[in-house]
Amino acid sequence: MNPIQLFELASRQAEWLSVRQQVVATNIANANTPKYLAKDITPFSAVLDKTGMVQGMAVTQPGHMAANDMSDRNIAVEDEDLNNEIGIQESGNTVALAQELRKTGEIKRNHELNTSLMSSFHRMMLMTVKR
Repeated sequence: MNPIQLFELASRQAEWLSVRQQVVATNIANANTPKYLAKDITPFSAVLDKTGMVQGMAVTQPGHMAANDMSDRNIAVEDEDLNNEIGIQESGNTVALAQELRKTGEIKRNHELNTSLMSSFHRMMLMTVKR
C-alpha cells in the first residue's frame, strides 16, 4: 500500500517554508551589509512541477494516485528581483525591509494553514481507525 500523498505534500511544503524563512531571515540580518543582494527561493509551485506531484499523475483506479518520487529536492536559492521602490541603495544593498517583513507574515500564514490542514486530516484518519 502506498503512503498517503497528502502527508508527503505537507512535509514538502513545510520543508520549503523552512528554507524560505531561513533565506528571508538572512536578508533581514544583512539589511545594512554593503553590496548584499537580497535572495529568495524558487516558488513552491515550481518545486511541485519538478517533482511530478502535480503534472503527469497516473491513476490506476478512480480513487488512487500514483506514487511519485519526492526524494529529489528542487529548492534553489536565487537572487531576488530588484525592488522598484528602493532600487539599489548607496551601499549597493538591495534588501527592502518592508518586503521581507511581508514575506515573514506570508510564511507564517502558510505554515499555520499547513499545520491545521494536517491536524484536521490526522483527526479524520484517527476517526476512521476507531470505528
